[in-house]
Amino acid sequence: MSATSKLPPFDPSDPIGIDDLLAPEDLAIRETVRNWAADRVLPHIAEWYERGELPGIRELARELGSIGALGMSLEGYGCAGASAVQYGLACLELEAADSGIRSLVSVQGSLAMYAIHRFGSEEQKQRWLPGMAAGEIIGCFGLTEPDHGSDPAGMRTYAKKDGADWVLTGRKMWITNGSVAGVAVVWAQTDDGIRGFVVPTDAAGFSAPEIKHKWSLRASVTSELVMDEVRLPADAVLPEVTGLKGPLSCLSHARYGIVWGAMGAARASFEAAVDYAKTREQFGKPIGGFQLTQAKLADMAVELHKGILLAHHLGQRMDAGRLRPEQVSFGKLNNVREAIEICRTSRTILGANGISLEYPVMRHATNLESVLTYEGTVEMHQLVLGKALTGLDAFR
Repeated sequence: MSATSKLPPFDPSDPIGIDDLLAPEDLAIRETVRNWAADRVLPHIAEWYERGELPGIRELARELGSIGALGMSLEGYGCAGASAVQYGLACLELEAADSGIRSLVSVQGSLAMYAIHRFGSEEQKQRWLPGMAAGEIIGCFGLTEPDHGSDPAGMRTYAKKDGADWVLTGRKMWITNGSVAGVAVVWAQTDDGIRGFVVPTDAAGFSAPEIKHKWSLRASVTSELVMDEVRLPADAVLPEVTGLKGPLSCLSHARYGIVWGAMGAARASFEAAVDYAKTREQFGKPIGGFQLTQAKLADMAVELHKGILLAHHLGQRMDAGRLRPEQVSFGKLNNVREAIEICRTSRTILGANGISLEYPVMRHATNLESVLTYEGTVEMHQLVLGKALTGLDAFR
């Protein structure tokens, strides 16, 4: 028997055998999240996107909590304690449904819950994390401001001491989950530097008007946070961090999920292009039989699975405690950029049908335009890598 005859058959959905790197527990988690998304999101997502809303978000959050997807990689307090690779696989499957759904999970777990879990007091953890892990409490993360996105050090939101209390005033912009959140983690300037505050959204002076008229992330709740002299008790501050390292470490954790998630959007678009190419006929045969179409599909498959392999490698480094922020920048820069290109190329294969919401391609492409920008623009990640490669700081 020849060596070739012992080879497994070629799998078009896993052309380089990445699944061989995954443990049975990894595959089971992936299947659970994929099935949930297929049942609860995919039948409705085109309508939600067209209407520009995410109805039933609280119910969806509770369901995501029931399958362990919220604060998934955190330990204790009702969290699943999953590995970084398992969390990444979940992000991929969620974003294959829609970036807005993955954003809901990322902001809840990798930003709001992560901040409380890593920097909060035991009392704060006990008060908020179990309910957030169960999806009973939705959280948001207030860092970006109307005039300060990529330069968070310039934020104007300010918290001043008034006796034993804090008084918080300012605005945050482009905040996922803001209008439906029960708790907000808000970063503000203080006399002692930048601090994080755990803010119940029913506090007097707090409001979160929803941002409308978006052409991207339409099936997602996006809000402004307005703090008008919100009075908070002394124990509202996150005690274990001062300075930008607090919010930036949270962003690094969330960006890791995007490295995986972007490949989910790319996969969904690629699969739509493959299916279309095998059934759409022109000049007497399926367009998938033409050389130019096959070249596009081959190039997309290469970039898609290279991106998944990169995400898996970074996940293993995170699980080993060896993942650096520069490496997360490497992953986000590459994978989101390549995912957008895969969506655009898929659209060319679908032709005019590619702009229809009957197919997922244009929806994913427009969503990824936001993903490309948030939690670090292309330029910011290029400069992070440029500094790491040269030792020269171009931010100053």
